[in-house]
Amino acid sequence: MKSDEMHDVLSQVYSYMIQDHRGDWGMDIHQWDWVPGVGIIAIADYGSKLKQENVIRYVLEWVEMNKMKSEVKKTINSMAPFAVFPDLYRVTRHSWFLEKSQEIVSWMIDEAPRTREGAFEHTVTENVEFQEQVWADTIYMAVLFLARYAGLTQDRRVAEEALQQTMLHLRLLQNPETGLLFHGWNCEAGNHMSATQWNRANAWIMIAVPEIVTELRGIIEIPDELMLRYSKLAMALCECQAEDGLWHTVLDRQDFYKETSGSAGIACGFIKAVKAGMLDNSYLALSRLTLETVLSLITSEGEVTVVSGGTAVKPTIEDYNRVRICPTLYGQGLVMQLLIESLLIESV
Repeated sequence: MKSDEMHDVLSQVYSYMIQDHRGDWGMDIHQWDWVPGVGIIAIADYGSKLKQENVIRYVLEWVEMNKMKSEVKKTINSMAPFAVFPDLYRVTRHSWFLEKSQEIVSWMIDEAPRTREGAFEHTVTENVEFQEQVWADTIYMAVLFLARYAGLTQDRRVAEEALQQTMLHLRLLQNPETGLLFHGWNCEAGNHMSATQWNRANAWIMIAVPEIVTELRGIIEIPDELMLRYSKLAMALCECQAEDGLWHTVLDRQDFYKETSGSAGIACGFIKAVKAGMLDNSYLALSRLTLETVLSLITSEGEVTVVSGGTAVKPTIEDYNRVRICPTLYGQGLVMQLLIESLLIESV
């Protein structure tokens, strides 16, 4: 697909996201939680990286309309929308964005619940607790914001926290035998619960870590262990990529359906990692293969299809194949980020 056609698709995906979807859990953008958070991160990237002034204005309006909702309940999973604040401060120089970021950073470092290993406990806005549990999702939902804030302010303490959390999650979640990541770790039980190598869990870390590394470079030293673990994960993902460029919703179960959002996130991570010098250029061909298939899964209205609904760590591996399929803002957002990074890498 030509770049102008990809720009058109990107615009359609964005337009579908900002329509009135009130009451739809997956598509209602006027909430302050991880679902709209992933969407608004992608929209902000669209505005800043592709110079879309009207999109940047939308993000500013969205924050103004929804910022009071962020005060209702602080959880690790609902930190996602704050990841846009460092860039909004750069664009506007409005002190509120910096002051609010400082407040949230202080809460995360000094007050957010932690597991016995020191990792952020995966807390959510829903009325359910996951005590002593570490989830891959947290790297994208919370640690990405810490890294972006550190990059903005050059704050060494925050950079060290972002690095520590990244390393803890990689150490606790990476399967030493396959290199892939498990969805979660129960610190109290000392196990990976259902021990599922879930597609989107791997995507959250694939897409976030290159940006975290980029933000932290120049502030603190990035350990070789992080680079080696990420490279091992990427190689393992290459081995289980399907012929059409997608990944099955459980990576090592080829009898399970292939899922769009996680596939887009993994492929986008490949591009980001090549740009960050963490992977070689051979990964770009793999991302292009994913892109071709993902484009075929977007409707003319801009809806990204074959996206799995919200997924807690399931009791069994088979339960992951039963998660309902529905349009979601995180599905739209991960695909948007793949489109954005594909356009940027092609223009180099």
